[in-house]
Amino acid sequence: MPAEMEFFVDPHRCIGCHACEHACSECETHKGHSMIHIEYVERSTSVQTVPVVCMHCHSPTCADVCPADAIKRSADGRVMTARKPRCIACSNCVLACPFGVPKMVTEFDLMMKCDMCYDRTSTGRKPMCATVCPSEALFFGTREEVDERRKRSRPINEFRFGGQAVTTKVSMMVPRGRAASHLDVTAAMNEKPATGLIALTVPTEAEQ
Repeated sequence: MPAEMEFFVDPHRCIGCHACEHACSECETHKGHSMIHIEYVERSTSVQTVPVVCMHCHSPTCADVCPADAIKRSADGRVMTARKPRCIACSNCVLACPFGVPKMVTEFDLMMKCDMCYDRTSTGRKPMCATVCPSEALFFGTREEVDERRKRSRPINEFRFGGQAVTTKVSMMVPRGRAASHLDVTAAMNEKPATGLIALTVPTEAEQ
């Protein structure tokens, strides 16, 4: 039996090139809209960026709060974008998602979000974003491949928001030496950004 393909996000590898956004918007099913977006971690002090994709929760809050039952979960655990005939554009899912993923596209009166390129992955191809990511901040492959490629990192798929625990189909890569079994998102929000100057030595004409 072939190993299961999984989606991994490594925010430390993101270089902010936006290639994933452009590739995602070219998918035929997305109607020119990108289902992934790049965020700045702390714009005032750093240029570090992080890709934001749907984490495909095992118990998706977006689906739980949908009054029209428009958001479905596939048999393999992917949380699909809202079904057009059912979506009433109430934005409940947008407000409820702990990861801030769903977006209300007003021109269609429809919630649209990452479905892990179901049209591609269901036929054995990789998601568009993972295909074009030059730094492999977005990686689609087996757990064995990740272990081989990322000797200093390991995947985690449990997140804590205060007293709420959320497990996901998509895994986040963290330093391998980190003992925690989950990521405490609420605690991370209260952390102060690292400060300090990075000294760059510019060679003189004589040294060049």
